[in-house]
Amino acid sequence: MAIVNEVAAALAESGIPIFAWRGETEEDFWWCIDRCVNAENWQPNMILDDGGDATHLMLKKYPTMFKLVKGIVEESVTGVHRLYQLSKAGKLTVPAMNVNDSVTKTKFDNLYSCKESILDSLKRSTDVMFGGKQVVVCGYGDVGKGCAQALKGQGCIVYITEIDPICALQASMDGFR
Repeated sequence: MAIVNEVAAALAESGIPIFAWRGETEEDFWWCIDRCVNAENWQPNMILDDGGDATHLMLKKYPTMFKLVKGIVEESVTGVHRLYQLSKAGKLTVPAMNVNDSVTKTKFDNLYSCKESILDSLKRSTDVMFGGKQVVVCGYGDVGKGCAQALKGQGCIVYITEIDPICALQASMDGFR
């Protein structure tokens, strides 16, 4: 998610705690998560995570606080894998919900949202026109399909790399190289 510093500043000015800004370093990133987890005048009872970072930090740095958590909701592949690892190690002591594999996430967010975000991200970071450009999309799962379709719609020549032969055949039948 892109942070708009002016919006964050306006929210902070109105008294809403803001722990993110555009251009933050990795050290800043972890400081922001720490401030969200270990804030004044409140005790978290649930973790809504994206990537497993808040869960990881709370378990590692604030184990006593983690014991007060009633549940975890995780929306990313990385975070879900981290939860499985915690469970396997016997460290996941609360219920956890895998939102990443829900139908609404896999069939809508992964496929459709990435169509918007890839174009926005590439336009902002490269400032080039896409027409006629050759691009490679790694993987042809739901996210790869959305990215490939969006780039093709902008006039790109899209190449797909894929290790699953069925997905590779789908890419070929959808007109990708």
